[in-house]
Amino acid sequence: MGEWNWRDSNADIVEEYYNYIKSLHLIFVVTWFAGLFYIPRLFIYHIEAHEKPSPEKEILTDQLKIMTRRLWNIITWPSAVLATLFAVWLLLIMPGWLQQPWMHVKLLFVALLIGYHLKTHQMFRQLQRNDVRYSSNFMRIWNEGATLVLFAVTFLAILKNAINWVYGVLGIFLLVVLLMLGIKLYKSIREKNPEA
Repeated sequence: MGEWNWRDSNADIVEEYYNYIKSLHLIFVVTWFAGLFYIPRLFIYHIEAHEKPSPEKEILTDQLKIMTRRLWNIITWPSAVLATLFAVWLLLIMPGWLQQPWMHVKLLFVALLIGYHLKTHQMFRQLQRNDVRYSSNFMRIWNEGATLVLFAVTFLAILKNAINWVYGVLGIFLLVVLLMLGIKLYKSIREKNPEA
């Protein structure tokens, strides 16, 4: 029988907590992205409803403001805060990650995501006041911002490689081109068939 080693026991406890914290972090990242993916879609409907005649305009915009407010305040913001808190906790448990180049790049994309979230919050507040400043086409493009960050962060977290920048940049550029082509195709289909 070997002696009980408190360091091994402590490592087991840290590893067990790490897995719970990582799971919670991932759950709240998923719900945060769900909110970020859906809210621009509601913005699009709100902008398009704003162009309709009364009373349809008022009925639709009032309902969309309620839906948007609930999504943003009950799901998206709390998820963003909790995902961030659990991420900081993970970094406190595993401080060596901060020495890794892939983590520096990942944190850059996280900063972009937070900027995207804050800009979306500004748009949310404007639309809550029926202050329409963007077109529905702009919102369709804006809607893809979170997708690009999700791709980048996921590949960095799984592959843990920030060295292959050429392939990464080309991949993201290709994704942007495909998304833009998809948006143009959808727009042309909608112009031919407004019910699509």
